[in-house]
Amino acid sequence: MQEQVNKYPRYRALENFHIVLWLFKDLCWCNNSKTMGLLLIIPTLLLAIYILYLHWPEKVERLHNAAVVCWICANSVWMIGEFFFEDGLREFALLFFISGIICISYYYLSEFFLKINRKKITE
Repeated sequence: MQEQVNKYPRYRALENFHIVLWLFKDLCWCNNSKTMGLLLIIPTLLLAIYILYLHWPEKVERLHNAAVVCWICANSVWMIGEFFFEDGLREFALLFFISGIICISYYYLSEFFLKINRKKITE
C-alpha cells in the first residue's frame, strides 16, 4: 500500500506549483489584471501539459490530467472572452469543459464496465 501512495512523489512538487500558478491566474482574472492573467496562462497550461506527459503511461493519471488540461483551456478561453470579447467566448470554453468531462467519463465508465466484467468472470 505504501508503494501506491508514493508512486509519483517526485512529481508532487510540480503538481503543487501548478496549483499555485492556476490560483494566481484566476486571481488576476478576478481582479481584472489582464496582462498578468494572460501571461499566467502560458506557464499554467504548459506545466499542465508537462504533468500530463509525465503521467501518460498510467491510464487513470493520463485521463485525469487530460481533463485538467481541458479545464485550464476552458478557463483561459473564458477569461480571454471576459477580458476582450464582452464575455463572447463561453461557447468555445464549453467545448473544452465538455472535452474534460468526456475524459473523466471515459475513465470511470471503462473502470465500471471492467469491474462488472471481472465480477462476471469470477462468478
